[in-house]
Amino acid sequence: MSEPIPYLDLKAQIKPLRAEIDAAIARTIDSCSFCLGPDTAQFEKDFAKYCGAEHAIGFNSGTSALHVALLLLNIKPGDEVITTPFTFVATSWAISYIGAKPVYVDIDDATFNINPKLIEKTITPRTKAIMPVHLYGQPFDIDPILDICRKHKLPLVEDACQSHGAKYKGKTVGTFGEMSGFSFYPGKNLGAFGEGGALVTNSAEYAKRAKSLREHGSTVRYYHDEVGFNYRMEGIQGAVLGIKLKHLEKWTRERQRVAKLYNELLADTPLQLPHEPSYAESVWHLYVVRHPQRDALKKYLDDNQVGCALHYPLPLHLQKCYADLGYKPGDFPVAEKAGRECLSLPIYPELADAQIKRVVEVVKAFFAK
Repeated sequence: MSEPIPYLDLKAQIKPLRAEIDAAIARTIDSCSFCLGPDTAQFEKDFAKYCGAEHAIGFNSGTSALHVALLLLNIKPGDEVITTPFTFVATSWAISYIGAKPVYVDIDDATFNINPKLIEKTITPRTKAIMPVHLYGQPFDIDPILDICRKHKLPLVEDACQSHGAKYKGKTVGTFGEMSGFSFYPGKNLGAFGEGGALVTNSAEYAKRAKSLREHGSTVRYYHDEVGFNYRMEGIQGAVLGIKLKHLEKWTRERQRVAKLYNELLADTPLQLPHEPSYAESVWHLYVVRHPQRDALKKYLDDNQVGCALHYPLPLHLQKCYADLGYKPGDFPVAEKAGRECLSLPIYPELADAQIKRVVEVVKAFFAK
């Protein structure tokens, strides 16, 4: 029996960095810098530089960063924000937390990302922002969406929570809109030892207010200028992320190696493989294939000890929590079909070629049955 192949192997990533990370955490503990502090401040500087942006503000999650981004744009209850129904629910949470309404636009069949051609017809007088997602590590098509934003005088917020370092026409994502949100959830390409996030912007004004909002609406301790939140990044997460950021480019190259080999070895299967447009340089947070027999294929992989996952089986417009939006099955047929067919195969920097070949072997055995 072959060795099991995990869907994600964080232990393999942490092991070679353990001594360096332990030392960084020890320094944080010794200095008692548990909330924000110098480690977080240094990581903010380093991550802003990595993104090619002026400011990065550390948060306790990517969800919080996106929530604050919309607050900075003065989005109000009853306003509308255009986004995608095919992503993790946190994108829509940020809109709902304000009392605004998520307005969904169907996705492109090849890329899983929002379809720019369908955006303009959803704009109403209540539309106050557009917030697409760079899904699975791949940039959405930014230029046509920016054209729509300029035409209608709408801000663009990039949900880059899955796409650290991805590039659109050579420029790092998260730097095209007014602001962007990143997540450092442990399974992300750049993952913390717990929760974490960042708001990235080139605006000093936005950055200043974001720092206040994440810390109870305060710039001077015990003096509160507005109703704020406890959205601070922990010092230990800043220390861990500071160490891991140094390795992110190498990890990205390894993810690209994995995706390239999958593309080559799966080319002759019935699977619909991921499509990377000419404008995009994906960082391959996920490697998502599609097939109408997805559920049976997933069971076969599970039975053969090959890890896999579903991202995302039920689009947001059909989730119980959003029933009050009034959407129904068939409203976004491309997203709904993708939800029925999508399957994420193992992808992480430490995945060996032999393991990839084993995954492919099991996939091909399923179709040969």
